[in-house]
Amino acid sequence: MTRRSRGLSPRRALSDSAFVRHVVTFGRILREAGLEVGPGRLADALTGLDHVDVTTRDDVYWTLRQTLVSRHEDLDRFDAAFRAWFLRAPVAPLLRRGKDQSMRVVRRPTGEMGSGDRDAREDPSKLGFSAAELLRSKDFAELTPEEFQRVGKLIAELARSRPTRRTRRLRPHHSGRELDLRRLVRASLATGGDAAERKFQTRVDKPRKLIALCDVSGSMEAYSRALILYLHALVGSGRGVEAFAFGTRLTRVTPDLRGRDPERALEAASNRVSDWSGGTRIGASLKAFNDEWGRRALTRGAVVLVVSDGWEREDAGVVGREMARLARQAYAVVWVNPLKGHPDYQPLAGGMRAALPYIDRFLPGQNLASLEQLAEVLAGIERRHAA
Repeated sequence: MTRRSRGLSPRRALSDSAFVRHVVTFGRILREAGLEVGPGRLADALTGLDHVDVTTRDDVYWTLRQTLVSRHEDLDRFDAAFRAWFLRAPVAPLLRRGKDQSMRVVRRPTGEMGSGDRDAREDPSKLGFSAAELLRSKDFAELTPEEFQRVGKLIAELARSRPTRRTRRLRPHHSGRELDLRRLVRASLATGGDAAERKFQTRVDKPRKLIALCDVSGSMEAYSRALILYLHALVGSGRGVEAFAFGTRLTRVTPDLRGRDPERALEAASNRVSDWSGGTRIGASLKAFNDEWGRRALTRGAVVLVVSDGWEREDAGVVGREMARLARQAYAVVWVNPLKGHPDYQPLAGGMRAALPYIDRFLPGQNLASLEQLAEVLAGIERRHAA
């Protein structure tokens, strides 16, 4: 049975399992925000949605609000979570104002373009931006397959920017400030011991270790593919990069991302991660990383990149404790949250709030422009807590 039997047209049909999972995940988000949302309330919400027009935003909003909110002081948090989730989720609707000024939900299948999108592609000047600029600012969740393929190629170029560190070992350099005595003495043998030509040396920069932990749970489904492609490019940029994926458990995916073909690498990584698009246990995953890989000194002196929306389904206190452990060992911690790119975003999730005190850079990651910003930040990290 599909949503078509409840009044939706075939082009707007959404399977029951996807719809139920969408609402259930929203309930988990509300719990993380501090609302008392249990299985009974979720069942009431789904029953209520069976009796309203789910293509109308107001009907969906009021049904969920009446069934999931029990306290007046929770209304603001519910509104903020509703805006963030239903605008940014993997099956997020595009909102359009009709003549009656009500917000109506318009679901477009992947690859279908509206008339405005089509006009922009045929004549980008109508919007005042070039096609490349439109692609840079378009949310990953709204890309067509063709656009995503183009974005994937651009993502690969961004990974060339890596954090660096100044080595202790000296290397010959024509503009160095320190004399290279060994080369100076060796060259003077040809002139009877006279130092006819001075040789200099200097310290050089080399890529700093980079550890990436990417959330591939269900709430990150719209962004995981693009962000894993970015990790694939990072792994291919040289030595010293380790990549991990996590949902309910931690999985090392570095070997899977070493191939040249990004699509094959993505498929290999998704096959290895058994809980892809499943639940979220950020604290347990961070603890597994700290216990196993932190003891191997992998984190020491490294820049740690965490990619997650911060929705923790278990104790958020574990996230805070494990982030503290991670921050003590790492050179710097960078957290990328795709939801941060939304103008109404607030760090309401318990996991996100627990992690914030231990984050050195907190960045968005919802489109190509935000990944460009991330690349600039990674390339410019010279000391911890630098702006």
